[in-house]
Amino acid sequence: MALKSFIEVHPDSHFPIQNLPYGVFRPEPGSAARPGVAIGDYVLDLSEIASAGLFDGPILKNSDCFSQPNLNKFMAMGRSAWKEARATLQGLLSYTEPALRDNAALRQKSLVPMNKVEMLLPVAVGDYTDFFSSMHHAKNCGTIFRGPENPIPANWFHIPIAYHGRASSIVISGTDIIRPRGQGRPTGNTPPYFGPSLKLDFELEMGAIVGPGNELGKPVDVNEAANHIFGLVLLNDWSARDIQAWEYVPLGPFLGKSFGTTISPWIVTLDALEPFACDAPKQEPPPLPYLAEKISKNYDIALEVQIKPAGQEDSRVVTKSNFNHLYWTLTQQLAHHTINGCNLRPGDLLGTGTISGPEPESFGCLLELTWNGQNPLSLNGTSRKFLEDGDEVTLTGCCKGNGYNVGFGTCSGKIIPSHP
Repeated sequence: MALKSFIEVHPDSHFPIQNLPYGVFRPEPGSAARPGVAIGDYVLDLSEIASAGLFDGPILKNSDCFSQPNLNKFMAMGRSAWKEARATLQGLLSYTEPALRDNAALRQKSLVPMNKVEMLLPVAVGDYTDFFSSMHHAKNCGTIFRGPENPIPANWFHIPIAYHGRASSIVISGTDIIRPRGQGRPTGNTPPYFGPSLKLDFELEMGAIVGPGNELGKPVDVNEAANHIFGLVLLNDWSARDIQAWEYVPLGPFLGKSFGTTISPWIVTLDALEPFACDAPKQEPPPLPYLAEKISKNYDIALEVQIKPAGQEDSRVVTKSNFNHLYWTLTQQLAHHTINGCNLRPGDLLGTGTISGPEPESFGCLLELTWNGQNPLSLNGTSRKFLEDGDEVTLTGCCKGNGYNVGFGTCSGKIIPSHP
């Protein structure tokens, strides 16, 4: 029999009882941050559920993990704790269970309308790494910058390429993004351009949130790596393409990326995503043994990007992609990250890199969609080569189940002018 909550959940909701993603929120201005899960149009306050003694399993019974201002302590406890919490919450929210359903006072305290809360960063991010795991994106970028003869470097098919990003500039959905300033490539014998970026872009990505880490010097086995991943968020790794193009040789991205990265507020767990697991693409050549998985899987997550141009009321869908286009899997990314002995820690964020599909409408950034500005996008009577001040970008992601969705909500940000 299908799971059903005593809380009415609209069929189109991203947050039915089958999902129960985790976030951190303030129920009212000035109140303390606390963990919650999304259920329909409500946030369930986990600090209240814990205070009422309803987390009564052996792992969570005496834990203060839901009294923290972020999810790091809970995530560090590992998969057994996550499974216990999920089973407890699905039981409490079930229409057959009276403990919460029939306790009006506790319902009043613990169920907060989602439109009343302030969502915060759900984790304290210690480190942020951004991968480059979509073959279609790698091929398109290589063709744009190096030509079609050899668009993807040989190493790309052997190692999950990545760079270390900037954890301090990770912001929650709804935060404005200030247009960065920096240098651009000189033309002819002139000095480099300096000023506001002229090629500001979005990147459609997802991010894996690390749960338990690993000791320094002790890599994570690729077949155990899923136990180190708490869940996924939507991620927009905003990019200043002109700054990036001038600086990235020889050491890679720096100021073109570090000015802002937006994540969605809700972390969807791997347990909630498991019904939507699908085979990952066949990898040729076969990966080295430390990256060879017994089961190599992605998830069928439909992804979409909308742009609302400055001064307009309506958004336009510019991208429809899918998480299943990733060439390197989440678990391969994490295993490769640790193979040199690097220690990951709870709350670390691993971005997938831009997720582009094979068709033009599935390209995951304006660099690809406009082919570096050569083919402007038509948007509600205006056009865009890259983002202009006042433009708002919204990412969404959703898995379609049998009569329910497992979704991520939205990940949005608006571009505001550069500081003088």
